[in-house]
Amino acid sequence: MSGTDPVSAVVKVLAGRTGTRWVGIDGFGASGKTTLAARVAAALPGSVVIHNDDFARPELPGWDRDRFVRQVVEPLLAGRAGRYQRWDFDADVGAEWHPVPVGVPVIVEGVSATDVRLPVPWDITIWIEVPASVRRARIAERDGPALQRRWLTDWIPMEEAYAADQRPWDRVDLVHVPEGRSVTGPPTGPVDPSPGARAD
Repeated sequence: MSGTDPVSAVVKVLAGRTGTRWVGIDGFGASGKTTLAARVAAALPGSVVIHNDDFARPELPGWDRDRFVRQVVEPLLAGRAGRYQRWDFDADVGAEWHPVPVGVPVIVEGVSATDVRLPVPWDITIWIEVPASVRRARIAERDGPALQRRWLTDWIPMEEAYAADQRPWDRVDLVHVPEGRSVTGPPTGPVDPSPGARAD
């Protein structure tokens, strides 16, 4: 599906379904995944949003999928509540714990949120496609110099590897292009946020 309102699509797919329901929102960095997750959650009373950034640690190239599976996926699939600890990336220490009840919509958002290595029985998955120039501007506005360096040394290579290996836009249920932007051809790919970097 494309050209479909993603919130309406999620609500339609989950209508009449019971138990724990899984929504995956994927896309390159700064594509609006967190914003869309909040919109979806507002339309699904009782839902829980999980940011895979909460599983990121400075020494990891991406995010701790194993801990996500151990603390969230496995308990819920076994009919037990999940409980995960948000990792404070800047301080590199464990922060507060978050409960994840059984039987509610669980919205997982982040780069590689729908990674095929995750044993998640997705009800619906979404890829957000935003031009590289827009994502680059968002990164420059949002992230300081230290994080911009991490984009260059860590996160962009991780996105590139994930995109090349899995082509997630080809397997998701919905490709969402926000604000009516027209994107032709394949997704625009990870963005180089360094000064003078090209947008495409």
